[in-house]
Amino acid sequence: MPNKRPRGPQPRWRPKRETLRVLTAVDAVLDRYRDHLPVSLRQLFYVLLSDGVLEKTERDYKRMCEYVGMARRSGRIPWDAIRDDTQIAVEAPPSFTGPADFFTAVDAAVDNYRVDRQAGQPVRLELWCETAGMVPQLVRIGEEFGIACFSGGGFDGLAGKHDAAVRAVEGERRTRVLHLGDYDQSGEHMFSSLAEDVIAFAEAAGVEVEFERVAVTSGQIATYNLPTAPPKATDRRSFSGTATTQAEALPPDILATIVRQAIETHRDPEVHRRALAREEAERRAIRERLGQHPDPGRPPVE
Repeated sequence: MPNKRPRGPQPRWRPKRETLRVLTAVDAVLDRYRDHLPVSLRQLFYVLLSDGVLEKTERDYKRMCEYVGMARRSGRIPWDAIRDDTQIAVEAPPSFTGPADFFTAVDAAVDNYRVDRQAGQPVRLELWCETAGMVPQLVRIGEEFGIACFSGGGFDGLAGKHDAAVRAVEGERRTRVLHLGDYDQSGEHMFSSLAEDVIAFAEAAGVEVEFERVAVTSGQIATYNLPTAPPKATDRRSFSGTATTQAEALPPDILATIVRQAIETHRDPEVHRRALAREEAERRAIRERLGQHPDPGRPPVE
């Protein structure tokens, strides 16, 4: 019996009325948060819940995923608007069509020249989140301050915890981890387990690591009227709340504001300003040196 599942692009796909209703709402959400793309499917679902478009059921979530998948296949939704977390990709090493292409890349690299923007700050920061789909949004915020971002896949294992302590040693000063995770039994216990283990590794190495819960908190649930669900009856672990909320329930713009405020609390703005000024001066110096060789197709002469 032939498989009826769609394969490849579907340019002739025509959504039915109910599908079109949901996709029209999806279009509006993607436009609303265009400065925070890509978003994960789970984030998209929570925004649609807040907008009253869908119900908080597994059926509605699967239905939305199906609609969005077909909309991407048909070209209605750009592929890069949605964050996919089921695939790990390792790109091939960089290659060039010739010397001219290489020196064009070198010129572009100058534009991206950066100093360590955390140098001189009172504490070295890292951003950690429980959900991999949130990483691109956190990267967009953290890169302004030179802060690395890690998802659950990067720190939930034993090696990841040890690596966090190694980074603290290499940073040569106190490290503070700003953590985002679900507000439920699993999220709370993951946070405490991570903190205890990393702190123990760090103490054994003679450095200090602190953990700060940035989201989701009970106060944020009330402030932003986030959707909740009862705690899992099968999970017997202790929990500080009476209802659970996933981190992706925070709208992307609110999430960005919360994370930025947490970062700025631990940043010296004058140190940051001096780092940016030094960065620009050094970028100009590099450009002046490269300017001695105006032909991009000719390598510099030693």
